[in-house]
Amino acid sequence: MPHQLTIRYDDAMAREIEELARKERISRNQAAVRLLRKGAGLEELDQAPDAIGDTLDWFIGSWTDEQARELDDAIADFEMVD
Repeated sequence: MPHQLTIRYDDAMAREIEELARKERISRNQAAVRLLRKGAGLEELDQAPDAIGDTLDWFIGSWTDEQARELDDAIADFEMVD
């Protein structure tokens, strides 16, 4: 049975909730619950039991366009076939 809780949180937490909601295309409530579950060390309800994990999820999509271009430039030589 779902429970309801009213909490106060700071601007940094608001940004995290908004960012997760935007990236995952979920409601702010769902994002807040997901962050609470993660902070409590509880497994995601919809996570497959054989899932490797989400340790690098913070990294995905975090590069700027400039950083991506720099990487592309650095590895361009490896894209050529001899």
